[in-house]
Amino acid sequence: MPLREQRDVTEIEGVLNKILNINSPPVARCRLLSTGFNPGHALNITEDIGGHKECIGCGNCIDICPILFREPSRRNKTEQRTSMALESIVGADCDQCDACVLACPQVDTTIKNYIVTHRMIEVMSRLEQRIGDEDELDLDLFVEEAIT
Repeated sequence: MPLREQRDVTEIEGVLNKILNINSPPVARCRLLSTGFNPGHALNITEDIGGHKECIGCGNCIDICPILFREPSRRNKTEQRTSMALESIVGADCDQCDACVLACPQVDTTIKNYIVTHRMIEVMSRLEQRIGDEDELDLDLFVEEAIT
């Protein structure tokens, strides 16, 4: 969980938008922009891990990714459940839905709020344009299953 004092998105908005526009899962980069791990959410250990930004390997980004939902065979490439594994098995095929960022417990809430309030309409309209596209049969089936 991020620190109580979180990043002011207005200070990083330009960089954040560049990251979110890259055709690759943005979760690891968004995590690095965040304030880091809150020591109050750690086990009782002697090492001070406050502010650390490493992936905790929870697998939330892997579980929420629509690409991996539509193509579960991609998960066979690795047993790891990290943001780096997500980048390697999804790569440039990323839908740019930002669901991985929203699911990551290490990303600041301020960044998640920015995505929801400033980017989700764009994301949804981009995905809506792909529905019905002959090259996106999997997306049609995904939507059809969600409706029924």
